[in-house]
Amino acid sequence: MNPEQINENLEAIIARVAAARKAAVAPAASTTLIAVSKGHGPEAIHPALIAGQRVFGENRVQEALAKWTPVRAEYDDLELHLIGPLQTNKAREAVLLFDAIHTLDRERLADALRAEMDKTGRNPFLFVQVNTGEEPQKAGVAPRDADTLIAHAKSLGLPLKGLMCIPPADEAPAPHFALLQKIARDHALPLLSMGMSHDFEIAIRFGATHVRVGSAIFGERVKA
Repeated sequence: MNPEQINENLEAIIARVAAARKAAVAPAASTTLIAVSKGHGPEAIHPALIAGQRVFGENRVQEALAKWTPVRAEYDDLELHLIGPLQTNKAREAVLLFDAIHTLDRERLADALRAEMDKTGRNPFLFVQVNTGEEPQKAGVAPRDADTLIAHAKSLGLPLKGLMCIPPADEAPAPHFALLQKIARDHALPLLSMGMSHDFEIAIRFGATHVRVGSAIFGERVKA
């Protein structure tokens, strides 16, 4: 996709986010657009940076390290979010690189993140990923187990700020967003990471504070 098209797409998504917030009965105080750049190289990222986008999402730690380490030297206001599953053996690299991690889904990972935050002095804010559809192939804690994981993360003093979900592709997303909103309210967690290219406007109606939009900005990602 050419730079002009990426810029046009980004402008269109920003406008749609604003319109969805205006139409929502009770939107969040703000909604951050995360431009999901997984699978896309510098030729896609730089037009978005030049257009003023500063918040980006990546799925894989190693891909993000190679892609974003040199860019940080040029853009000190860059904000990177890890939105893909995280292995415990990558916890240190994730803590060092990312400003937010959306995929805390088990106690062992919480323990690993606590240890690496203590060692490095960096404290990216965290979201617990809830597998609202209880899909076996998908990461995330089951809704019935979310209370226990949230309590464990809080007991460790982790910077837990919110919840994240990815609804099943073949189901209406609204009930899943409503469930995530309820769990967050029950635990006084202010942030909700929910909504992607095809459903972010619905997520905004349910109080999304972060929406993760990739293909609608950059086109289909390059297959690994």
